[in-house]
Amino acid sequence: MPYTIFPPRARVLVLAALACLSCAPAAAQSPVLGLTEANFSPLTLHFTASNEHKNVLLLGASRVQDDGTLISGAVFSNSFGQPCVALQVGQRYLNAFGRDRWYWQWTVGPVYGYVAPYNHKVPLNYKGLSPVFIPSAGYQLTDKLSAQFTLLGNSALMLQLAYQIPDR
Repeated sequence: MPYTIFPPRARVLVLAALACLSCAPAAAQSPVLGLTEANFSPLTLHFTASNEHKNVLLLGASRVQDDGTLISGAVFSNSFGQPCVALQVGQRYLNAFGRDRWYWQWTVGPVYGYVAPYNHKVPLNYKGLSPVFIPSAGYQLTDKLSAQFTLLGNSALMLQLAYQIPDR
């Protein structure tokens, strides 16, 4: 298949997601620190089309401390249908790009699950275990829901939804 940054169907989905972000309710609050989130990814857009690619689904949880320190974990099916797990730490920064409802973050940590025959699809893989660095930008849609765009190396862009879980 020819190289394409986003196939036509994916372009429509990206435009729809951006339209949703621009139409978010005006009552949405700015992002906050000191919260726990449940994460779900319904959509991953690969920069290069491949018949080997499968739908990627991710379920995770994140804790953002009052100082912005981020601790997260996720289980997901990778682009080749293999079950994976990731544990990460990082930092979240509020008011990204000078905008109240935007944030950006980075995380680092191990991911396990890219095994043969796809062990070469992530760098520094040793028996399915690889280190990763993941930058993301997010937008607070409502006081409880945010959308996040996550860059997965030079391979894909993932859309994640994060729902704030009340602390007790």
